[in-house]
Amino acid sequence: MKPSTPDAMATLIADIRTAIPFGLSEAELCSGNCKGCSKKLLEFLDQELLDWSHRLGHGEKPNLGDIGRLEKTARKIYAALKKSQLV
Repeated sequence: MKPSTPDAMATLIADIRTAIPFGLSEAELCSGNCKGCSKKLLEFLDQELLDWSHRLGHGEKPNLGDIGRLEKTARKIYAALKKSQLV
């Protein structure tokens, strides 16, 4: 059985939080090899995740497009962090 969209979004949020290093210090984020502003990318993604967690907590049901957009955003940010050698 497929999970409901709120369950799928919650799982995606947990997976993103596991895969992306949100706990890096500013010194680690801004040390040399920079392919875009990693600090701003992480702040943006963290805000998106917090927003969706809040919305899920208030009973909002995301659609498949919402899940897909968040996944695509996270993949692009992960790729940028990889280019900057942070993951």
